[in-house]
Amino acid sequence: MIKQWSFYSGLALVIIYLSSGFKSFELQNHDWFQSTNEELAYQFPSKEQKDYANLNIPFTGKFFIGFKEAVAFKESQGEYHRINQLGYMGKYQFGEETLKTIGVHDTSAFLRSPKLQEKAFVALLSKNKWELRKEIEKFSGQVVAGIKVTESGILAAAHLGGVGSVKKFLYSNGSKKCKDENGASMKTYMREFGGYETAGIIADSAATVK
Repeated sequence: MIKQWSFYSGLALVIIYLSSGFKSFELQNHDWFQSTNEELAYQFPSKEQKDYANLNIPFTGKFFIGFKEAVAFKESQGEYHRINQLGYMGKYQFGEETLKTIGVHDTSAFLRSPKLQEKAFVALLSKNKWELRKEIEKFSGQVVAGIKVTESGILAAAHLGGVGSVKKFLYSNGSKKCKDENGASMKTYMREFGGYETAGIIADSAATVK
């Protein structure tokens, strides 16, 4: 009887000792990660927006929508009605002559219509992709002037400075540092807009806004 009592007493002491080594699990609530039944909302640890300047546009990853919004933010901070000091217009800062090449001749209507501006951007990408198809095939994946060349980077640079400037940059191995009137360079655009998904853009020499 004494032996049996000693056995159970010892077993109880062992269980108590082992249990004391574990902390109870508590679900901690962090105010920088919030969720509701309807949607998930994410916040970075800092509550100051100024600490995260790049969050002025929505996070859209490397999908095509991300490419469009990133270019738009760079060009005009995403404002459809903006006209800069050089006369470039809209969310993607089109010049009047460039608009004519894709079938847009009424600049007033262009500025009033977000839908028309989005179509114009895609049409110009299609035209530029056709004109740069050989360069996209030849240079994609290569490193030029320290920048890994990608299709989306080439298309963004063409939007900035035109097809001819992109070709000069690539074939000179980056020695011809082409810039626009505001000082933005091919190299910067190729770096900042590289790696986005633009495979869905159809190369079309006759692309126009429909």
